[in-house]
Amino acid sequence: MTILETFIKATSDLRDHYSKMTSSEMEMRIKEIKDHLKDKLFLPAHHYQKDEVVQFADVTGDSLQLAKISAENNKADYIVFCGVHFMAETADMLSKQNQTVILPDLKAGCSMADMADIHQTERAWKELTKIFGDTMLPLTYVNSTAAIKAFCGKNGGATVTSSNAKSMVRWAFQQKERLLFLPDQHLGRNTAFDLGINLQDMAVWDPIQNTLIYEGSDLEKVKVILWKGHCSVHEKFTVEQIQEFRKNHSDYQIIVHPECTHEVVRASDYNGSTHYIIETIKNASSGTKWAVGTEMNLVNRLATHYTDKEIVSLNPNLCPCLTMNRIDLAHLLWSLENIMEGIPQNIITVDEETKKYALMALNRMM
Repeated sequence: MTILETFIKATSDLRDHYSKMTSSEMEMRIKEIKDHLKDKLFLPAHHYQKDEVVQFADVTGDSLQLAKISAENNKADYIVFCGVHFMAETADMLSKQNQTVILPDLKAGCSMADMADIHQTERAWKELTKIFGDTMLPLTYVNSTAAIKAFCGKNGGATVTSSNAKSMVRWAFQQKERLLFLPDQHLGRNTAFDLGINLQDMAVWDPIQNTLIYEGSDLEKVKVILWKGHCSVHEKFTVEQIQEFRKNHSDYQIIVHPECTHEVVRASDYNGSTHYIIETIKNASSGTKWAVGTEMNLVNRLATHYTDKEIVSLNPNLCPCLTMNRIDLAHLLWSLENIMEGIPQNIITVDEETKKYALMALNRMM
């Protein structure tokens, strides 16, 4: 069955069958299947997923954490990854050959990861090499495709997470004079700045215009080349929002993700990975008040869980991540029922050549 045929069948099934079921009926059926499959099924869910899906998760976490936990699970025949495409790719690369990784909705993607494809990256590397010679090392955020990870692995580079970005950037500078940081310019800029690299020593590569953006006059001073990509959710937090919030709520502490712009990160009280945000709020004193600059599903879940604190979104009008939120009860149930029928759909596989080099990049990090 082709991808198009699979998509048409899935759309038809969801429309004709699951739309007639209530949420309670779908929840009951999912629970029945989980109880039946037991250890043969492993269901990881990313922190940004909807509560209706998270309630069935065997484990929740960030993307790489979930992939590593999935890799440690030797019992499951099926890993139904409630996240996005690049996460399922990583899970497939780290899991055993006899395990099948499934993404309930193939439309569940990441706009940031989509901002750097392998053709753009290879073209950029060729052009940048003309400028800087053999002085660069590529690093890619794990929020990228398997092909981009493989490119970094093949060229001596590695992957990074928002938790270990500083360590990996330090490592990169021990290998080469410069680094190319893909695909999120903000995480790259904020990390490099925290390590003492001046903003004027950073340039931006525009993959659409196929050009280097640099305001200085001496290219020899460039230490970091940032890919012109961003998270569509985190980039929507602004300094103006912070200023307005502080004006009306001076007793709140502001914590944001480093995928936010440099100006927003500098204007906040704290910044760090999803794990850092969760742990900071978890360990904060009762009665403290927090405005959080990250995905809305997570903020709402933190507010529900840590009721001894006041937790709100820095931007209450922000919509949840549209691509992260593709997976719902209907798609999850459809995936599980296909497994029960012996016809699993939306299987995610990474070809052996790509896997070989992508694992190099992942292993250099881990």
